[in-house]
Formats: sequence, C-alpha cells, structure tokens
Amino acid sequence: MASSGKASSPDELAHALARILTGGAGRVEALRRLTGGASRETWSFERVIGESRRPLILRRACDGEAPDEDLLALDPGLEGRLVGELAAAGLPVAGVVHVLAPDEGLGRGFVMERLDGETLAPRILRRDQYADARSRLAQQCGAALAAIHAARPATAAELPAMQGTDVLSAYRQRYDAYGHSRPVFELAFRWLNERLPEPVEPVLVHGDFRNGNLVVDEKGLVGVLDWELAHRGDPMEDLGWIAVNSWRFGMSHRPVGGFGRRRELLRGYREAGGTPDEGRMRYWQLMGSLKWGVICMTMAEIYRRGVDRSVERAAIGRRVSEAEIDMLNIIRGRD
Repeated sequence: MASSGKASSPDELAHALARILTGGAGRVEALRRLTGGASRETWSFERVIGESRRPLILRRACDGEAPDEDLLALDPGLEGRLVGELAAAGLPVAGVVHVLAPDEGLGRGFVMERLDGETLAPRILRRDQYADARSRLAQQCGAALAAIHAARPATAAELPAMQGTDVLSAYRQRYDAYGHSRPVFELAFRWLNERLPEPVEPVLVHGDFRNGNLVVDEKGLVGVLDWELAHRGDPMEDLGWIAVNSWRFGMSHRPVGGFGRRRELLRGYREAGGTPDEGRMRYWQLMGSLKWGVICMTMAEIYRRGVDRSVERAAIGRRVSEAEIDMLNIIRGRD
C-alpha cells in the first residue's frame, strides 16, 4: 500500500490496522463502521494476537468536502493526543492505543479502547436496567465536568480559545452563509449579543458534553466520548449544553439530559471542586439551542448537496423549528 494513499475498503483498512497494531503478529476481526458522520468515521474492531482479543475503536477524518456538522472541529490527531493525556490523568475517557502517523496509510485519526456501556439516549432514559444509573447520573456528570475543567493537559496549549463572543461570531457566520433569515434566530443572536458575559480565565471545555457522547452502564457514567470540539473557554458552556432541550429526547421535565435536575448537576460540580454560575449556565443554554439550530441547518445542507442522502440528515435538518421553540422558551424564562 502506498504511504500516500488512504485505506478505504474494509479489507484494506483491516490489513492496515493489523500491520500497525500488531506488527504483523496478529490480525483484525469484526471490523464494522458504527456511524456515517460527515467529518469523522468511527470503526469498531478486535485486535487479535494469539489467544488475546482486545476490543478497539478507530476514529479518523472522512474524505470529501462536506460542511462540518459542528464548527471548529479539532484535527483528529490532536484529539487523540488530548484524549490520551486525559486518560493517563485518570479522567473518565477511553485510553488511546495509537495516534495515526501520516505515512501509515490510514489518514488522520487515532485508535482507542472500546468502553463497555450504552450511548443511545432512548435506551438510557427509558429502560428499567438504567433506572439506578439515572438517579445518580446528573451528579456524576457534574463531577466529571469539574474534573475536565480542572485538567491541565499539555495539549491544551494547542486548542483554540473560544469565549462567548467568538462562539457567537462563528455561528453567526455559518448561519448567514445559508441565506435564510429566520426571525427567532435573529432574536436569539441579538439577545445573546446584548448580554455577552465578561470573559473568564479559559479552561479545558469538552464542547459537546451530552447524551450520545456519554457511555453509561447500570451504575452510571462510564466515560465521555467525542472530544473533537474541545477548546479553551468558559466552563459554563459545558453545563449549559447538557441542559439543552434537544438532548432530553422527550423527557423535558428533567432538564439535565432528560435524566436529572439542575441541582443534582450543580451539586456534583461543586462537590468535585467546581464553581458554578447559574446565570452564565442559562446564557450558554440559549447559545446551545441556537448552535443546535444552526447545526440542523447544516444537516439540511449536507442532504441538499448530496453529500449524504440519508433519512437521518433530512430528519435532523427539519428540526430547526424545534430549536426555535426552545430558544423562545429560554428567552421567556420558560425552560
């Protein structure tokens, strides 16, 4: 395989992974793609050496020129180095086994451990087997966020710094690029611009801490996935994001992810050493609903351009109006 190429077929990918991860002494089995993301591929597989089997995950950049689902995504190699440092520091993340090198023929990405647990929100929020986990999950999330915000990995210096004005500007540019003027979006942009919080000392922010990126088992939180939007910024951004109504999956009476209360999230955050600010948290909750609305517009654009004609893209693209309702409710104090 030419070092300048990128393994694309499953057979090529399995061969390249076996070469890189076993040095020719083993093989890769049960390779399958888990998601069809526009900017990231996720593959599950097992590394087999003799009688030893190790379940692993490959995350790497997709080919093509699709618009990013989210803005400001990290290079996958940087994401891998960051996650590896956090795992070594004892945070609840998957350990990183290997960060891909340019000459390995697999593109940009990394290989990490596969965590045991559930990520699908409808199952976590409704199945009886997760009832005990739900009772403690919000507090566990608060503790995990406090640990994330206190972390000082060496790679943090390479992460973008994003205060409220930077995030608002980035999503304003993306929104304007689509050429669709929507009154509720205009209201939210104006409301947020007029109430921009004072800049804070930036800390490590996950950037996408929500259902779907949390691995949960019967005891609660196992780990936090998908660090591609990590940056340095306001810690209340993460607390506001997990409170966005879109991540409650119909369980709107439980404002933290559909499984818990704000007081439980904030208690876990305080007890783990964090200092919450509920006013800033609500500001970032509105910013989160606005961001999700723009992301829904991006999904529609991905579908419209033919990059991905899946039903999922079209269905999410139609959810712009839901984000508008959420924005109005937050502005009117009716979360």
